[in-house]
Amino acid sequence: MQTHEIRERFTNHFVRSGHEAVPSASLILDDPNLLFVNAGMVPFKPYFLGQETPPFANGTATSIQKCVRTLDIDEVGITTRHNTFFQMAGNFSFGQYFKEGAITHAWTLLTGSLAEGGLGLDPERLWVTVYLDDDEAAEIWEKKIGVPAERIQRLGMEDNYWHMGVPGPCGPCSEIYFDRGPAYGKEGGPAVDDNRYMEIWNLVFMEKERGEGTAKGEFEILGDLPKKNIDTGMGVERVACLLQGVENVYETDLLRPVIDTAEKLTGATYGKDNTADIRFRVIADHSRTGMMLILDGVTPGNEGRGYILRRLLRRIIRSARLLGATAETMQQFMNTIMDTMTPSYPEIAENRERILNVATNEEKAFLRTLESGTQLFEQAASSVKQSGSTTVAGDQAFALHDTYGFPIDLTLEMAAESGLEVDIEGFESLMAEQKARAKADNQAKKHGHADLSVYRQWVDEHPTEFLGYEALSSQSKVLGLVRNGESINEAHAGEEVEVILDHTPMYAESGGQLGDRGQLVSGDTLLNINDVQKIGKKLWIHKATVASGGLDLGSEVTVNVDGKWRHGARQAHTATHLIHAALRQVLGPTAVQAGSLNRPGYLRFDFNFTEGLSPAQMEQIELITNQAVDTDWAVNTIETSLEEARKMGAMALFGENYGDSVRVVEIGGPFSMELCGGTHVTHSSQIGPVTLLSEASVGSGVRRIEAYSGMDSFQFLSREAALASGLASSLKTPTVDLPERVRQLTDKLKAAEREIENLHKAQLAANTSKLLDQGVEINGFTVLTIQLPKGTSAGDLRTVATDLRGRLGEREGIVVLAAEDGQGKAPFIIGATKSAIARGVKSGDLVKLLGGYVDGRGGGKPDMAQGSGSKPEGFNAGFEALKSELAQL
Repeated sequence: MQTHEIRERFTNHFVRSGHEAVPSASLILDDPNLLFVNAGMVPFKPYFLGQETPPFANGTATSIQKCVRTLDIDEVGITTRHNTFFQMAGNFSFGQYFKEGAITHAWTLLTGSLAEGGLGLDPERLWVTVYLDDDEAAEIWEKKIGVPAERIQRLGMEDNYWHMGVPGPCGPCSEIYFDRGPAYGKEGGPAVDDNRYMEIWNLVFMEKERGEGTAKGEFEILGDLPKKNIDTGMGVERVACLLQGVENVYETDLLRPVIDTAEKLTGATYGKDNTADIRFRVIADHSRTGMMLILDGVTPGNEGRGYILRRLLRRIIRSARLLGATAETMQQFMNTIMDTMTPSYPEIAENRERILNVATNEEKAFLRTLESGTQLFEQAASSVKQSGSTTVAGDQAFALHDTYGFPIDLTLEMAAESGLEVDIEGFESLMAEQKARAKADNQAKKHGHADLSVYRQWVDEHPTEFLGYEALSSQSKVLGLVRNGESINEAHAGEEVEVILDHTPMYAESGGQLGDRGQLVSGDTLLNINDVQKIGKKLWIHKATVASGGLDLGSEVTVNVDGKWRHGARQAHTATHLIHAALRQVLGPTAVQAGSLNRPGYLRFDFNFTEGLSPAQMEQIELITNQAVDTDWAVNTIETSLEEARKMGAMALFGENYGDSVRVVEIGGPFSMELCGGTHVTHSSQIGPVTLLSEASVGSGVRRIEAYSGMDSFQFLSREAALASGLASSLKTPTVDLPERVRQLTDKLKAAEREIENLHKAQLAANTSKLLDQGVEINGFTVLTIQLPKGTSAGDLRTVATDLRGRLGEREGIVVLAAEDGQGKAPFIIGATKSAIARGVKSGDLVKLLGGYVDGRGGGKPDMAQGSGSKPEGFNAGFEALKSELAQL
């Protein structure tokens, strides 16, 4: 049975029993505790916590949620049951049925006949576990389902008490296992061998809320959830493994084709060697996870989600190389996994080119890293051999890995080829320190769930009616006042307060557009509204300062949007749509929005693209945008279903979850059509001029354009014109000739600087021969310790040191130069001749010694090393220490 059929049978089973089918949410949700959605229940968390009322008619739902867990990336492939990406099929009850219902639904699907829509598993091979003191669940399994008591096992907190690892819902659970037979391990059930007995379904009886904690069981139970809920998760990949009769999840219809592709590209064979098999499994697993992350809008970067994606893609490349691949492989891997996953995720097809571009560009960048890393390793290996050692130091291996992105696996491999070892303990120690710092930093950035229970009554009973598409003012009623997280009955002058109204003309921040600014008036009472935010997409929170008077609960008020603010915000937001459309005309369909910010007169637009834009491209994008403004297209909004909007060709944003009813903003017919809830001008000409200010990278594969619109654009252009006019007047040249005049002046300046630099070098060379006379003999060495005049730069020190060392020729010479650079720093450099190095001199060691006397540090190679300090008065003492060191060598 193919995986997509398992998904279909699961969904149909629960829809027939009254559950509402809910599409998978994006892997990226706005949750401060999660980089990615890591469990099927995550999109339903507000309902479990009682923050929002479930929008499902029967209070039940079913979904097959995309999930990613990356806590132990380095362990992937070592076991054969775990993936970083997996599909969690689940059914959910929000206060409807509880333990008996959940157990019955699961058992019926698993053991039901194929003809009746079940999965056809043998009930005699199913085992279950329950929490230690969960007598109720145990009795249901035995008395109502008929599972023999000997196949029901009780396990503790670590195994059968579910939570997300962060504050939130929790409760005891019951897990269903399939006995794979004696060939897979010992008898005795999952308590004895969880390899033979494979877990396929976890039924969570969610009834409590947990607080802060760091490990399983080490957290406080805050109390009961508002209702007893059900959250279950069936591992689609594991069930596919059983129904397809394969050994592990890597050999199912979704992942085995990637392994086959890897065999063709590398010449290696899967199934013959455990080390090689792990690498095959890494390629298969990470190809799918990487593809799904890119699909949902993640691009490679150096932090957060982007860093995880980069690690995954680079582990694919590294594993393929270690298996024998010599050419680029990413395109073939991505094409293969997209072919296997498209039946379940049709949206892959329309994003195929973009996914390939992101993945293959990362491969090209990493291959360049490998090339430069190889050169750095060869330098390190040469230095090790020259010193007489056979071990590459742990800190060198760590620097290659951490600073240059060179994998430790390749360092070990190349070291072995060079007859060297690597101080792996030192490397692992530094890695452990880095992980500890990262973990502490990550923990510091986490925030517990904000307590939104104070807003619950209004979310459920009085969701805000938004009037702002048609009006800038309204007569409204104050339904709620909140201060410092608590509901209050009145607010007084000078206080900061959150105001909840029955309806409002004020736009709440979303879709990149900032919330409106404005005023709330009632008689002598005036509140300045500084921001508007949403709770649960239903409730508008007006954040305000009471400027005068006081405000009581139930008051009738007039709400006025700042018209100038709204006009500027609408101009910027509509300009963003035009720029997006112009970008796609110039750069192609792979340039898609990755984020935006719109405020009056200004916008920034992030988009997925791997190369910087040329001046000509920027000029073309700006021209197309302003032509769209000049055309005076009508800006139309269409309320329709999500399905119809997609048929119309409307673009949706990655990471956004849309309801069944959506709002399409259409400008110029096919020119621009996007799903958007923001406010816009009614005709494109109302935007006014649009000026592109800059374009730059904000992460790997993500670029950002900044622009002005409306009067801000006009004022910017006016200032630019005045600046050009003033410059033209100063240079006594027509404005149109300014570029050529500036080029001429720049060329003259560069020529003068080169002449000055040549004179300076000549002066340094003339003085070098005099400095050579200051050498003294110490223990057979010719030693020069010289402090050059104040103002000598570090670059000058290197020039003189290199010249002096060359003049020492075959002598055992050491050159030590220092200076004050005139900018608060005290640079120094040490060079040694080949014969001095042969006697054991290492410039890097001597630099460290000297640095200790001037409150500085430095490093380098045996022949040349340099550093910088902050206390030049210590140079003389440092020189004497160096001489003493050399005298004892």
